[in-house]
Amino acid sequence: MKKQEGKSKDSKIYFIIKLLAITVHFPSLFLQSLYAESIQDRFPPPNGFKRVDYQNNSFATYLQNFPLKPKGSSVSLYNGKLKTNQVHVAVLDFPLLKDDLIQCADAIIKLRAEYLYSQKKYEQIHFKISNGMNVEFSRFIKGERVQVNGNKTHWKKGKFKQGTGRDVFEEYLRFIYIYAGTISLKSELKKKTIGDLKPGNIWIEAGSPGHAVLVVDKLTGKDGQTLFLLAQSYMPSQEMHILKSQSIDSPWFKIPQSDFFQTPEWEFPTKEIYEFTD
Repeated sequence: MKKQEGKSKDSKIYFIIKLLAITVHFPSLFLQSLYAESIQDRFPPPNGFKRVDYQNNSFATYLQNFPLKPKGSSVSLYNGKLKTNQVHVAVLDFPLLKDDLIQCADAIIKLRAEYLYSQKKYEQIHFKISNGMNVEFSRFIKGERVQVNGNKTHWKKGKFKQGTGRDVFEEYLRFIYIYAGTISLKSELKKKTIGDLKPGNIWIEAGSPGHAVLVVDKLTGKDGQTLFLLAQSYMPSQEMHILKSQSIDSPWFKIPQSDFFQTPEWEFPTKEIYEFTD
């Protein structure tokens, strides 16, 4: 009995240490990690494949460890209704606004911003809006805001809330959601080669409408094969979700071999894959 109790105690200590490690790297995931499976927990590699590991503080690892809603969850729209076309196998656990604002590009922006915010890399949180203006969170922190007049924008000082608190951060993100989209997001991304694919890469077709999907996990096989998971939001604003694939290893996707890459709700030119620049 004493040995069993010792093992139980050791297991609890190990769990606490692991949880604290996750919290240090990803504090925004602390509460969810107590209850939710992560992407890599939910989707183990098929036989013959292994997960690619990345640095603990990387965007790739942040995505691999992002918490999911319980198995069987449906994708909900911003207004509480269910998405008509349920093309997913899992739903990411982050909240929507009660407005039709967080669509495909916005959801990717949110994940990128949340990652940088969790790392306190406030200076790296910046996104372009539709007129090409680069909007830095660091200026919101200092109490500045963007004044919009038609297609013209400029920074304005006033008695605005300052600091790095969630209220200022959420105000900043809401502004970005309103004025950014696939066109502005693509303009600030760097082109990738598909052979160097990793979590955090984005297939994006800019337009009105356009669409974007995000690579959130990657596996490699012993013969050099690559499998990956894709997540998307869509129109109207809806919870971000892991997509099904047509592969026998679904939801894992294979590297596309043709000029076009078919996902459940959009066909992308295979070469249109990008990544954030910093």
